[in-house]
Amino acid sequence: MKRILLLFALASTFTVFPQFQITGIVLDNSNNAPVENVRIIDKTSEKEVFTDATGSFTITTLGNIEVSKEGYFMEYILITKSDQITITLTQKITNLEEVIINDLSIPDQYKKSPESVSLLSSEDINRGNPLELHPILNRAPGVFMQSGTPNTNRITIRGIGARNLFGTANIRAYFGDIPLTDGNGESSIEDLELAALSDIEIHKGPSSSSYGVGLGGTILLKPQYNMDNSKRGYLSSTFGSYGLRRILAKASVSEENSSLTILYSNTHTDGYRDNNTYDRNTVTLTSGFDLGKKNHFSILANYVHLEAGIPSSLNQEDYDTDPRQAAFTWGRSQAFEEVHYGILGISWKHSYTKKLTQNTSVFTSFRNNDEPRPFNILDESTKTVGIRTRVLSNSKLLQKELNWTLGGELFFDTYNGKTFQNLYEDFPVGTGSVKGDQLSNLDEKRYYYNLFGEANYIFNKKLRFNLGLHLNQTFFDIEDRFLSDGEDSSGQYDFDPIFSPKFGVNFELNQSIILFGNIAHGFSTPTTAETLLPDGIFNPDIKPEIGWNYEIGTRYTFFNKLRGSLSLYTLRVSDLLVSRRTTEDNFFAVNAGKTTHNGLEAEINYTVIKRIPYQLNFFINVSIHDYTFDEFVDLDDDFSGNDLTGVPSEVINLGLDFLSEKGFYGNLNFQTVGKIPVNDANSVFSNSYELLHGKIGFKNSLGKHLFYNIFLGANNILDTKYASQVQINARGFGGNAPRYFYPGLPFNIYGGININYRL
Repeated sequence: MKRILLLFALASTFTVFPQFQITGIVLDNSNNAPVENVRIIDKTSEKEVFTDATGSFTITTLGNIEVSKEGYFMEYILITKSDQITITLTQKITNLEEVIINDLSIPDQYKKSPESVSLLSSEDINRGNPLELHPILNRAPGVFMQSGTPNTNRITIRGIGARNLFGTANIRAYFGDIPLTDGNGESSIEDLELAALSDIEIHKGPSSSSYGVGLGGTILLKPQYNMDNSKRGYLSSTFGSYGLRRILAKASVSEENSSLTILYSNTHTDGYRDNNTYDRNTVTLTSGFDLGKKNHFSILANYVHLEAGIPSSLNQEDYDTDPRQAAFTWGRSQAFEEVHYGILGISWKHSYTKKLTQNTSVFTSFRNNDEPRPFNILDESTKTVGIRTRVLSNSKLLQKELNWTLGGELFFDTYNGKTFQNLYEDFPVGTGSVKGDQLSNLDEKRYYYNLFGEANYIFNKKLRFNLGLHLNQTFFDIEDRFLSDGEDSSGQYDFDPIFSPKFGVNFELNQSIILFGNIAHGFSTPTTAETLLPDGIFNPDIKPEIGWNYEIGTRYTFFNKLRGSLSLYTLRVSDLLVSRRTTEDNFFAVNAGKTTHNGLEAEINYTVIKRIPYQLNFFINVSIHDYTFDEFVDLDDDFSGNDLTGVPSEVINLGLDFLSEKGFYGNLNFQTVGKIPVNDANSVFSNSYELLHGKIGFKNSLGKHLFYNIFLGANNILDTKYASQVQINARGFGGNAPRYFYPGLPFNIYGGININYRL
């Protein structure tokens, strides 16, 4: 009788708990990257499996599974049928050791990278004022972003890009797999809406063979994709000093094999200075969907409409006595820029096998800019098309694991620039800019190809090698459609192919200490304007800047509380491009020197308190620079041995982040910036300065589906007077003093509320 009852009990058990065969994939919620070594356990039978390198798994379950991995929030899932599922995991704020980087080229763990990489998470992006990109980037050691106004910025990495007169150059930038760097080598990433990003990955130095080996490095902006089988609505409003107003709305829906997210934002500020109004509207769309088990498509579209005044820089006296004024001629002409900018990309990922995939992206973009300046009115438009493809594989070589990628990128853009007289001086004050006769009309075709290969060879569990190869050739085709005084700027210019190798090594000394090093070659081609002499003809002697970067470093973690990194590097650049000014608005370039960039970068993160219900984290990063001109002779001036222009002597960031289980949070960030030489002669410097920023907030929910976040922040709490950007090598004309300085914002506050609905 007992045996019969036992058999009956077993039969009842199988009746109540049917078995389901589940196959699936686990993705990181922030960037859609597959997550390896995730533990999936059936809570009834206690059977467990782990995801492979592609994030895939198969398990037989009785209905309840637990999904977990260190550094991620645990998920519990109820299974009601045999099916194929997608699971997304959300990172905890302290998870920086197992973060996946390079998911757009070779997936690799941060601790195993042979190069210096900084990762800025969505938490870092949301630490401060949602309008400002520079406090976010400046938290990464080795990176320094100057911001004269919201539409006037310059990013430098390890001193590269500091000598560019306007904007960011010599640094590669990508939004997803779409290049943001134009055919001239210039990047405008500050126009993008920060809320459209999941995280930012910064490769410092020319070590990213798969992304163009710019001398400064590469910035990868990763768009948000919602793949967690939910419906979401998001509304955010922020208001602050100097007429700051930001409204953001986002809606997303995702099912098992598809997702769609649409984001709209409007950002407005009256500005601290005269002629400093800024208004930007953005629309961003991301979508992903599967076609069968082997094909995944993603769509990324972005549109920006921007209108902003240009107050320009000030001379020392005006900066000291009345920093709120605009430069006289720029204010009188009511200089401004109006930008229409759009990008569209479609990416296809095809899995031939679990170990062999191909990623292909087709992209296009346009940028139209109307910019009245005191000396002329610029009307320019750019259209871009391109394709990027690469094959990724996980294979074996001599019985050792070999991960490799081979690919190429073809980029083509057409540019038209017209200039017209600005007749503002012929009209009453307050009229602003008035278009006069046409002065120029130039068509440019700018195109390049990149061929690249990269491999990670895992010699054993502790030692791995990295080899990268990159080949580039760039072409310019210029047609002068407005000939005057017999001058003709038309012509073709083809730079010689540039081959850039890289070699890196990573060694795991023990569980706490990782050692790494690399040697990498990079280059930066001249812009089309820099290839022209003052008489409008090509300079046959102009050459790209080239350089070699040598770096060693370590990453460490101790006691599950302390982690950080330390890098020492030297970057040697030859054929330095120098902008020589002949008249107020006429520049041309010559290869006039060599520079040496020696530096130290250190980062420390320490969890001071990590126990329920509080968490307190401390961080500090330090960048110490010794950037000098090795050889620099410009006409009769010898600047050899001087400090590199436009770069501070050191940058230090330290701060605290506080979190409470009940929803309270806050942060403080203190930054100190050393003095900056603003001319090649090192006769004028900007003053060193200190900035203190802070933010507090409260997060909670109303029911199961509605979440809110109320916050209040303050920037420049110490009300420091400082130059937020410098105009290097400015010259005075007509007896006027040079205008070197952009005044930074004094003490200012902001606050707002975010509402998130999730179904």
